[in-house]
Amino acid sequence: MTELRQLMNVSFRAKVLIPVITIMVLLLAVTLLVVNFQFKQQTEENARGELAAANRRFLHSQTVQQDKLRLWFRILADEPKYRAAFMNVPFDPATVRDSLARMMEDEKFADEAVDFVLFTRSEPGPLDNADPMMQQRNRSVSSRAIRAACDLAVQSALQGDAQPDTIRIGDHLYNVISIPVYYPKKQDGILGVLTFGGEMNERAAKELSRSASGLTVLIAGDHVVASTLAGNEPTTQLAGRFLKLSAENNAANATLAIQPVIIGNVHFFCSSGNFPSLKGDRSLGYLLFSSYENQLQTSATTRELLFAVSLVAILVSSVVVWYVVRKATDPLRELRDSAEAVGRGDFTRRVPVRSRDECGELADVFNRMTGNLQQSRAQLEETVQTLKSTQGQLIQSEKLSAVGEFVAGVAHELNNPLAAVVGFAEMLKDSEADTKNRRYLDMIYKSAQRCQKIVQALLSFARRHQPERKPMSVNTMVEAVLEMLNYQLRTSNIEVVTQLSPSLPVVLADGHQIQQVLLNVINNARQAMENQQTGGRIKVITEVLGAYVRIIIHDNGPGISEENLARIFDPFFTTKKVGQGTGLGLSLCYGIIKEHGGNIKPSSRPGEGAKFTIELPAFDHAGETVDALPAMETRAKNVSEGAGKKILIIDDEEAILQMLREGLADNGYSVDTASDGEKALLQLRDNHYDVTLCDWKMPGLNGRQIYERLRADNPALCRRVVFFSGDVVNGQMREFLEQEKRPCLAKPFAFGEVRAAITGILKA
Repeated sequence: MTELRQLMNVSFRAKVLIPVITIMVLLLAVTLLVVNFQFKQQTEENARGELAAANRRFLHSQTVQQDKLRLWFRILADEPKYRAAFMNVPFDPATVRDSLARMMEDEKFADEAVDFVLFTRSEPGPLDNADPMMQQRNRSVSSRAIRAACDLAVQSALQGDAQPDTIRIGDHLYNVISIPVYYPKKQDGILGVLTFGGEMNERAAKELSRSASGLTVLIAGDHVVASTLAGNEPTTQLAGRFLKLSAENNAANATLAIQPVIIGNVHFFCSSGNFPSLKGDRSLGYLLFSSYENQLQTSATTRELLFAVSLVAILVSSVVVWYVVRKATDPLRELRDSAEAVGRGDFTRRVPVRSRDECGELADVFNRMTGNLQQSRAQLEETVQTLKSTQGQLIQSEKLSAVGEFVAGVAHELNNPLAAVVGFAEMLKDSEADTKNRRYLDMIYKSAQRCQKIVQALLSFARRHQPERKPMSVNTMVEAVLEMLNYQLRTSNIEVVTQLSPSLPVVLADGHQIQQVLLNVINNARQAMENQQTGGRIKVITEVLGAYVRIIIHDNGPGISEENLARIFDPFFTTKKVGQGTGLGLSLCYGIIKEHGGNIKPSSRPGEGAKFTIELPAFDHAGETVDALPAMETRAKNVSEGAGKKILIIDDEEAILQMLREGLADNGYSVDTASDGEKALLQLRDNHYDVTLCDWKMPGLNGRQIYERLRADNPALCRRVVFFSGDVVNGQMREFLEQEKRPCLAKPFAFGEVRAAITGILKA
């Protein structure tokens, strides 16, 4: 059983064949049982019908015999013998006995199997009971016993009713009939009764069997009187069977009770019947046997034939099912092999589709699945490569972010000394300097302004910020980028030629993103020329073309091949060596320009350089031009400007404190200074100041913290605070200033800007 279970677990054929064969065998067994049951039922019904018919024929044969006796008696009444015996008057018993003796010798009586004849007078004489008038063939039975057994039939005949009767005398069984004999004149009454009796022996049993078409056993109580059975069936068993069947027939009148029996290896159905008895003796009867041996042999032959045919059908069906299952499982085996191959990573395997049934659909679905897996694997590999490149880009981005933070810190620190340089340069202009020294001061001032622009550009590019579009000057953005790249371009022996249109309209753009695009394109041109030649030239042109502002960047480097030109905007495509580029720069540039509603078009021929044309939609407002670096103006002193006005300056740079204190004092302001936040708060608590100038970034308390302490203690003082800082690009600071509506001066600043801010606070 365990082996069978294991076989069914691993073999689909076994799962199909074993249940199919089992069902076929069960169907065969059920068919045989049904056929056998139906045959038994039919055989039993046929036997019951045959036995019922035999019983009717058996009883009918007795009636026929009795009718023959009556008929014979009517014929006998006209014969001289009869008339001589019974019609003489007076009645002579001796004559009757003599006539009865001659009757017994008559051939007709012998043919009718009459075993005794008894005459009983209606008015018996003295000697009738002692010596009855009768003749018999079998002398073993006494005449007195016969007369006593026939008494009921005789009495019935004396009443004018001739009825048959079955009587038992010892171990003998007789069939009798009593017929009334009338006087010569019938109206004189009945002379007597003439009784004929025939013994029911072996001869009678055979005759009854022939008439009943079966085997007959005559029963008298517990004794078998006669039997036509071939076997030696025990008398007690036959008698017991008769009593049982007789009781069932008497209890159930609907159907004839039958019983299957086996006698001498022959199968019979047996039924019983009772002889008519005026005494009502139910122990007198017979058993009828009907053989169904031929039907059993026919049934056995039929079952054997059915079994053989069914067995052949099962074998043929099993072979057919095995073949069909094999054909059905061939695609499954192919699917299994292909699935194993796919599991090993071979996504090129396909299952041949040989049909349009479920297996064909499964094969088609599997092929589509493997195709999708193959495509997904390729996409996954590409994604992995992309992730690796993105990881490198993120690492590079983090490096740039760290560098940006460092640059922002350095730029902020540079703005502080620059502010002092600019401020003291303005103060020196009032000294008694000759023309030559004044020219030097002007150069110092312009150089400081140039440093300021470089620092502001670095801060603007390095800081992270949210995209924000506003009207921007294209020329200003170009100059800012060139200012940042000036050192690298100069040290790479690359000449920069600009042709910037002074009448350009502004564009609505995010200045930081556009600067990123320009920086990327110019830097790519520099790297290409630096790797292929000792120097070069980059020409930057700005112009208006219809509704667009164009920026043309043209270099005289090695150029770009036609094959690469079609792919330069693809993400992660790069011609640089591993580790020198991620291939995302121009892709990001393309996305930025498209988001601004513009276009970026490359054109190049190998050996003739490359040209990038950037087009941005012009804004509807009036055009803006780039202001030149302001020249140092002469500072006009006005002592009455700050008369009676007290100002507090908070900064951790001593040079800036000194520069602002002296510069504002020259214009009549009363100036106090504080080098840290705690000291400044004490001074603000103890003194009244019209304006407070506060640096944003300081050790200890910074500008924002000082402002929040003032807002908590004295909100009115918050409205007279002016901030200044070397990092005006800081996003958090700008958000705070816009929310609080506070002015902020960018370091380095001119005295005019400081005085204008103070004047604005005093007038508010």
